[in-house]
Amino acid sequence: MEELRRGIRAVHGESTITVYQAYSPEIGLPAARQGRFPAAWKRDRMTWIKPSFLWMMYRCGWGSKEGQETVLAVEITREGFEWALRHACLSHYARGLHENQAAWKRELKRAPARVQWDPERDLRLRPLPYRSLQLGLSGEAARRYADEWTIAIRDVTPLAHEVHALVSGGDLDSAARLLPPESFYTGQDELIAHLQG
Repeated sequence: MEELRRGIRAVHGESTITVYQAYSPEIGLPAARQGRFPAAWKRDRMTWIKPSFLWMMYRCGWGSKEGQETVLAVEITREGFEWALRHACLSHYARGLHENQAAWKRELKRAPARVQWDPERDLRLRPLPYRSLQLGLSGEAARRYADEWTIAIRDVTPLAHEVHALVSGGDLDSAARLLPPESFYTGQDELIAHLQG
C-alpha cells in the first residue's frame, strides 16, 4: 500500500481545495467575517496550511490552544495550491531526492513553499500509519495565498468543538459523520513526485 503512505487527502472540487488554519480570535474572526485575511495578518511570515481537518485538530487541540482558538476552513483555488506544490521544497534533506545537503539548503532558501509529511490522526488524535501534507507558504506564496488564491474563509470552530464533545463522550460514529468529506486529491501523483523523500 505504498500509494497510501504519503498523500493529499482533502475536501476539493473541480476548481478549489479546502485547507485549515487556526488563529487567535483577533485574526480568525475578522477573516471569517470578511472572507479575507485582515491587515493584521502578516504576509511576510511563513504560514502553514493543512488539508486534513483532524491533523489541524491535533495541532490546535480542537481550538483550545492559546493563539489557535479560532479554526478556519479556507477555500483556495486549486491553481494556487498546485502552484505552491510545484514550487515547494521538502522541509528536510532526503538522500536520493536531493543531490546533497548543500543543494537541498539552496533549494529550500529559494523555494516560496515547503512541505512536511506528518502522521495523519484518527478521531482520538492518535497517529495513523500514513502521512498527510502540511504546506508552508512564505514570500510570494504567502502573499498570493492571502490576496489571490483565497475564495472563502469559514469559522469551523463550532464544528471542532462539536466533534470533540462527541469524541470525549465516546460517540465516535456520530463524530465521524460530522467530519469534512476528505478524499484523495486528484492529479496529485505528478504534483508531489519531487516531495516524496
